[in-house]
Amino acid sequence: MNRTTISLLATVTALVAVTGVASLGSGEQSTAPAGQARDMPVERTALTCPRPTGAELATTEYTAYTPGGDGYGDGANGQEAGEEGHAYLLPAPEYVAGFGTGDEDEDSDEDADQDPEPLVALQEPGVPVSASVDTYGAPALTGTAEQRLAPGWTVQQTTSVRSGAGQGLLGTSCQTPDSEFWFAGASTAEARNDYVHLTNPDAGPTVVDIQLYGPEGRLESELGGEGVTVPGGTSVAVRLSTLTDEPLADLAVQVTARTGRIGAQIEASDAQLGVDWLTPVSATTGPLVLPGIPADARTLRLVAYAPGDEDVALDVSLSGPTGSFTPAGNESITLRSRTLTAIDLEDLTQGEPGSLILTPATGSGAGAVVVGLRVTQGEDDEREMAFIPATAPIEQRASVAGNTAKGTTLSLVAPEEAVEVRVTLSGGSNGGEVPEPETYTVEARSTLAIAPELPDGTKGRYAITVERLDGGTLYASRTLVKKEDDMVTFTVQTLPDDRSRVSVPQTGEDLSVLTD
Repeated sequence: MNRTTISLLATVTALVAVTGVASLGSGEQSTAPAGQARDMPVERTALTCPRPTGAELATTEYTAYTPGGDGYGDGANGQEAGEEGHAYLLPAPEYVAGFGTGDEDEDSDEDADQDPEPLVALQEPGVPVSASVDTYGAPALTGTAEQRLAPGWTVQQTTSVRSGAGQGLLGTSCQTPDSEFWFAGASTAEARNDYVHLTNPDAGPTVVDIQLYGPEGRLESELGGEGVTVPGGTSVAVRLSTLTDEPLADLAVQVTARTGRIGAQIEASDAQLGVDWLTPVSATTGPLVLPGIPADARTLRLVAYAPGDEDVALDVSLSGPTGSFTPAGNESITLRSRTLTAIDLEDLTQGEPGSLILTPATGSGAGAVVVGLRVTQGEDDEREMAFIPATAPIEQRASVAGNTAKGTTLSLVAPEEAVEVRVTLSGGSNGGEVPEPETYTVEARSTLAIAPELPDGTKGRYAITVERLDGGTLYASRTLVKKEDDMVTFTVQTLPDDRSRVSVPQTGEDLSVLTD
């Protein structure tokens, strides 16, 4: 008699998380009753980082980090404490098939035969690792983290452009591959030069569709963006202005992989406002939270798109240090179905840090909304822009790497009820003492801006981990500021939940069957 085991995949679909996979580690015994789920760390996480901007006088720094402790990285997932696993990124060769910038060279046969060297290889949880590269010609990156280094693995990509039309600071958190992404705030205007970077982390090719939406709805064009082939393990840069002959100041962009998964981010470059990454929006039915507007923001431009069948009305409020208020003249906005709306929000912050909160109005139509905010700082020839997308909340924990001793601000937002939060700082990537965690209370309907204080002797870049302990819903972002030749440059990254734990169903039954 033969004994054949039924695949567990059909019964434990919760093992697959957005950021990775959890397995039933052989060294762990379940304490949950049969039929109930248990909470486990993921054991594999994948990330992609877009190719840095092509500016010649620029440097890009990557900082990788995995938080540890509290059952995330201490062997609680069935791995022995000494089994660290791996966590590193590898170069993704550029591939151009009529869609790229046109300045990439094909790989030589000699280069193709060589194994690429990993970048920012992480050694242990709780200790950040940084690496700098000359940006010009630097490739996109793909990689995975496994075992104890997987739960919460995050990589920050920060580029400093020292001169030229794109002078400024570009930042983005490397992203989890997925099959669909939405963006709000792209442009094909004459002053803009926007590229969507598509990175395929898998071995097989995939085909990607790029769709643009403007004030009159979907842009129909024979130039199109459908059927962009991205070979396995490569990256493709698609210039948005090659997909339409309409120069539009504001666009929403939908990127969809027909099969498999990809990474997708938009490099938004403006002749007057510099360059930064436009990251995907968390499309939701509300509330929509855009956290971390700097206190010295000069202009704010809101771009929103309703992809559903109904018009959506949104009430507008700004959450500041002492509470929230409704801005005069911009109390609400109405989004017509499948059309894009863009409005300027003048003097919204009034010199204080804050967060924008959009809540579906009473009687409004249903449906998700795609929304982003372009923020500018500086004046005249020293203006620079950054983008803040609507983001997902921190349900349990989130981390952000690549922070600097000066010029780092963490923004915590409680749009409804007060939230108790624990903030943990790591040591520096080049050494330094690890400070004790701090606990904060973010009052209801307020934004708490924190400038972390580091111990003396901290060297290199460090990571911040935010944990929601109790209370209402929590949102967060991190702002980096750098002074470059008397010009203040900045970039903002949001902190969605790291999805480092998954709920695994339990069963007390033998899932095998007997066959003759």
